[in-house]
Amino acid sequence: MIKMNEMTCVVCGKKAKKAKLRFQGYSVDGWKCPCGEEYFEPGQAQRILVLNKLRQQETTAKLGKVRSNLILRIPTDIADALGLKEGERVKLRVHDKNLCVSGA
Repeated sequence: MIKMNEMTCVVCGKKAKKAKLRFQGYSVDGWKCPCGEEYFEPGQAQRILVLNKLRQQETTAKLGKVRSNLILRIPTDIADALGLKEGERVKLRVHDKNLCVSGA
């Protein structure tokens, strides 16, 4: 059973303590047991798995127009994985004829 700062290890039955762990190159919250078993915070681990999957595929996005401005429509799965919300600002940068979008 997961508690706020500790949980019971399913391998040895000891108490796993809250810790910062590494998961596929990212730092995530989790629990580490003295026996060495690690448990990752499920939501954070899932987000990393989705991000890694999205990195391996190429996605297209559609441009729209609002008045005289072009708008970039970001697919929902990418927006969810990056935690983007409507009205949020992002940074745009032109690099070698490519448009780079990053969180503000």
